[in-house]
Amino acid sequence: MPLRRLRAPTLVTLAAVPLAVGSVPPSWIGTAQDRLAVDAALHALSDRLAASDSATLVLDGWCAEHRMAADPTITAERIRADARPAPPEIRALLKVPATERLGYRHVRLRCGTHVLSDADNWYVPARLTPDINRQLDTSDTPFGRAAQPLQFRRHTLSSRHLWSALPRHPDRPAPDRWPDRAGIGATDIVIGNRALLLLPDGAPISAVVERYTGAVLAYPAAPVAR
Repeated sequence: MPLRRLRAPTLVTLAAVPLAVGSVPPSWIGTAQDRLAVDAALHALSDRLAASDSATLVLDGWCAEHRMAADPTITAERIRADARPAPPEIRALLKVPATERLGYRHVRLRCGTHVLSDADNWYVPARLTPDINRQLDTSDTPFGRAAQPLQFRRHTLSSRHLWSALPRHPDRPAPDRWPDRAGIGATDIVIGNRALLLLPDGAPISAVVERYTGAVLAYPAAPVAR
């Protein structure tokens, strides 16, 4: 499967702008056993994201579990120079008229030096508290962490694996080792998600387009295929 490099973001393609990533792909991806383990790891991450209301908390756990940084707490890097009006389909998802002001954040979530995800987030300030809006306007606090007091829930609209560790034709006998390791870089998009964040009464507060990078696999030891 061809890899998707990060490029200028759009809602439809789930692409993103180039990242400055301080990590390299793990050296352990190479054997057939490794690739099975990587495939299982990516599906496990997808399952956790689908089952959780906060992608930030999922990545907190992922970073700690795989010992990817001395301090496994996820930090956000807000790209402040980037501002995008909400396309009509986003306003429709958020159930707001064309005249209502929406907030926008382009944020990269990091585990130490590893950029694990790059995301666009359009949100409805009128449905948040003044304190949450202040945090979103003045800090790099991840949206999920700032809005946690609202007890929002996450509704996944789509989730796509954009890269696979396994051969494109699994019915064909495969050698024990593929060329060029897994052929994945830390800035390749491996998972693309779209989701809505909803208040307990069902009112949408945020629409997010998330791109998870190859750096989610940049931990020091190979997982065990089960």
